[in-house]
Amino acid sequence: MIDFDFDFAFYLTLATLISGIIWLLDIVWLSRYRKPAVDGDEVGKEPWYVEYSKSFFPILLFVLILRSFVVEPFRIPSGSMLPTLEVGDFILVNKYCYGLRLPVGNAKFISTGEPKRGDVVVFRYPEDPTLDYIKRVVGVPGDHIVYQNKQLMLNGEIVALEYEEPYVKADAHGGNGAVMVFNESLPGQSHQILINQLSGTLDFEKTVPAGHYFVMGDNRDDSRDSRYWGFMPEENLVGRAFFIWMNLGLDFGRIGKTIR
Repeated sequence: MIDFDFDFAFYLTLATLISGIIWLLDIVWLSRYRKPAVDGDEVGKEPWYVEYSKSFFPILLFVLILRSFVVEPFRIPSGSMLPTLEVGDFILVNKYCYGLRLPVGNAKFISTGEPKRGDVVVFRYPEDPTLDYIKRVVGVPGDHIVYQNKQLMLNGEIVALEYEEPYVKADAHGGNGAVMVFNESLPGQSHQILINQLSGTLDFEKTVPAGHYFVMGDNRDDSRDSRYWGFMPEENLVGRAFFIWMNLGLDFGRIGKTIR
């Protein structure tokens, strides 16, 4: 899950519209009825709401365009994407790589690309669209996916796993030697995942339908993902995570890392 407390996009869009409309009304109508200000006389001065609108509208519009169509920051509050993303990481999400969408409603009006296997994506949680989730795409439309005994199979081929080392950090809900780092190789993309050898496994076999994606957390035994709630609809996509720009624990070694 991504840390996000309210529909910021809605209120940002609303504030931009209100300030822009007030400024426009002042240009075409309200200013005609004001007497010119003379020697600091309050009569003829712009009302406070016009002053504020003229000051804040350019800033709000810039932030709205940047956040809606270019890049958006998020904070990671959980360990479902360990070891790729740690609790307290602040990330940037590319908003235009999968298409341009309206800031309210998330409807796509320009298509620029589709998610690939291995992409780390932010999306609106299908069971509660007010929440933003982050997971890795492991299956695209048409893929046949089998997950059995903690081993992923894609279109009849075993996805290669290579053991790297034990994971000993406390945020892995382990540290007892059971949580291990593996390198997983999806077609055209390799990345690290965590597997807890002492936990149970949820086995399944599914085919990804058109317009949907199968997503999983890199912390395979501590992630609520498509194994539990199903496929992620394309219209729920927010963007692709690509960069760590800050860490809440001031782990400077993580700052500036690209996400893959």
